[in-house]
Amino acid sequence: MTPREAADAGAPGAPGATKAPDSAPSAPAGALAAPVESSSRVDDVTDRLVTAIATGEYLPGQRLPPERDLAASLRAGRMTVRAALARLVEQGMIETQRGRGGGSFVREQHTTSSDAIVQRTLGARWADLSDTSEAIGRLHGTIAEAAAENHTPADAAELRERLEGYREAESGRASQRADALLHMAIAEAAHNTTLREVLFALEARVSIAAPAHLWGGPDGMREMELRALGDHEALVDAICGGRATEAAGIAREHVKIDLELLERVLHRRD
Repeated sequence: MTPREAADAGAPGAPGATKAPDSAPSAPAGALAAPVESSSRVDDVTDRLVTAIATGEYLPGQRLPPERDLAASLRAGRMTVRAALARLVEQGMIETQRGRGGGSFVREQHTTSSDAIVQRTLGARWADLSDTSEAIGRLHGTIAEAAAENHTPADAAELRERLEGYREAESGRASQRADALLHMAIAEAAHNTTLREVLFALEARVSIAAPAHLWGGPDGMREMELRALGDHEALVDAICGGRATEAAGIAREHVKIDLELLERVLHRRD
């Protein structure tokens, strides 16, 4: 599957992500053996999924990835993921639909307990999130610089088409998908597979839904989308114009939006 197909299908994680086992490893025999699926691990996965939804990795109405894919992204057993999803159903955050086209769908981004869970989850990971986000920003800058230097006329046409797709997209999920397609087109225009794969792997450390970016909550979402549009227009113009240094600077600043959105959710109660 190409990166573009991954975005269209909503596939999570970076290409080449490690495939999770169908279930957790069997526990050793004996009366003192630990359970196959520890409650603490289910707690961790539940908290991560609640945080992913609250920060806009997955938006209302969107179908979550299949259990197998979530297990791979979260490095957890499928039974652990299944138990965590059941808790989200109980909390009213998702609903499960059976049959063809069924799956787990987001109902609500926030519940009465979401803020505490998100603050606990983000707070525990904040140092790593900040460090990884800085590295992601620097890589985006390097890739934009390479795209400005290496793009072909076909790449330029693709970038302008993806920019127009973002400009015309409706707020929310459609805008998020268009954003992912544009950023992947920039990565393709750099013509450096190693840079692209390293970027997607790093983004997967921050977001389950990578290479799609998190999108925040309903409050301020449209403001963020319009701000991103201005960045996108300037970035595509710089790349297509061959202005490598300018493109790198715009890209580095642009992706700081992700960390700003995480900070906004982290301090929601404040």
